[in-house]
Amino acid sequence: MSSLLAVLDAIESAPAAVALRARSYELLGDLTDRTVVDVGCGSGRAVAELAERGAHAVGVDLDSEMIAVARERWPAGEFQVGDATELPLETGWATYYRADKVLHVLDDPARAVAEARRVLAPGGRAVLLGQDWDLIAVDSDQPETTRRLVHAKADSLPSPRVARRFRNLLLDAGFTDPTVEVHTAVFTDHTALGLLKRITDEETWLAEQTERAQANRILVAVPMFLVAAQA
Repeated sequence: MSSLLAVLDAIESAPAAVALRARSYELLGDLTDRTVVDVGCGSGRAVAELAERGAHAVGVDLDSEMIAVARERWPAGEFQVGDATELPLETGWATYYRADKVLHVLDDPARAVAEARRVLAPGGRAVLLGQDWDLIAVDSDQPETTRRLVHAKADSLPSPRVARRFRNLLLDAGFTDPTVEVHTAVFTDHTALGLLKRITDEETWLAEQTERAQANRILVAVPMFLVAAQA
């Protein structure tokens, strides 16, 4: 858990990640005194940031260890253990719904989006944010191996390509007026190497990337889909 948290903290602290989260909050709308559910909240950073912007934010995550970390880090926040496909919230409870880097780990992301529609009040908004695992770009002298490893990682996940489906999932669930943005997260420091170690443990390939990192020549680019729609 500690090693995963270290990688996640490094990624979430990067300026581009901070800016992307801020953009997701903008797409929700006016946060003052609004209720927001942040699904797949992890260690709770977004819940704290939403609260700082005046929202009543509730973080939900299936991982009880992550919820424990969130409660320790943000004692003023509200966090619950819960399933994205069966949220522990009343129908029409929330003004806004946000899910960040979570739908790719679900076997049935469409059910989670339908659940988002259920918990939102009429006129509410949903924002989905996530990476397409099959589109990760890595600068490497071994392009064929790189393609194989990226595809293998994608295929190991329940829904690795769901981000490109966000718009249609929202429409299928009854949302309207979806907007789509694609932002590319670029990593050129030690964070890139930590990300690649989550993709593979193939030593020869990682050795090249480690040399690149030491020589300031590493580059990983991850397309992030950001989609908002009206309930």
